[in-house]
Amino acid sequence: MRRALFGGIALACSAGPLGVFLILRRMSLIGDAIAHGILPGTALAFWLFGLSLPALTIGGLIAGLSMAGLSAWISRRTGLREDASLAALYPISLASGVLLLGLGGPKLDLIHLLFGSALAVDTTTLNGMLGTSVLSLLLLVLIYRALALDSLDPLFLRSVSHFGALAHGVFLTLVVLNLVIGFQAIGALMVVGLMILPAAAARFWSRQLPVLLLLAALFGATCVWLGLLLSYYANLPSGPCIVLLAGFLYVTSVVIGPVRGLLRSFPSLTTI
Repeated sequence: MRRALFGGIALACSAGPLGVFLILRRMSLIGDAIAHGILPGTALAFWLFGLSLPALTIGGLIAGLSMAGLSAWISRRTGLREDASLAALYPISLASGVLLLGLGGPKLDLIHLLFGSALAVDTTTLNGMLGTSVLSLLLLVLIYRALALDSLDPLFLRSVSHFGALAHGVFLTLVVLNLVIGFQAIGALMVVGLMILPAAAARFWSRQLPVLLLLAALFGATCVWLGLLLSYYANLPSGPCIVLLAGFLYVTSVVIGPVRGLLRSFPSLTTI
């Protein structure tokens, strides 16, 4: 539980800010699609190398980036919107991954892989989560200006710099890496909630991008802490507990958030 707590908080500190940029770039559902898309790669890595974190990470990275690249290629070649091509590809990836994992028999608990288990976080996994968080934050600092401009005014960035495409590629790689490294503790289908929900909740508390990034990391870390406590004392899966608390935080922010929250949108409700 201590390893899951430290690793989960570290992951939340990097996944939350990435989620903010996903929302700014209107790419929220792409994170969900990629989270499904990593399953075939991790399943194949498990078949070949067993429960080896480096192998599972590399397999998930290859699968996730391949899915994103294939979606972009289909969109360029056919004119189909990228979100539509992703929506078509991720059920195929999910079904393939679940089938491969199911064929593994009793060697792997499919429920724990899909929905998370705090007990799956060993020392190697913890080191991987800490390393991923540090690497993600460092690279995010380096590409921050280009990524912010590309999110808010991509045409202006293209007119003054050629780093927009590079920043976008690094950003997508970081998204895939955080989704892959977090699946053991949070679950392959749950980790995207830790990336998107705190970021979406932060949007109702501030309009400043640096503040949004800090709030998303803080919200995510708090949900990991409380979610693990709930899962421990109630004997429930850790991934769903963390994501449900993040969902509760999001709903609360929608209602009482000072930036376009429901109570702010309808001031008469506050006098009832």
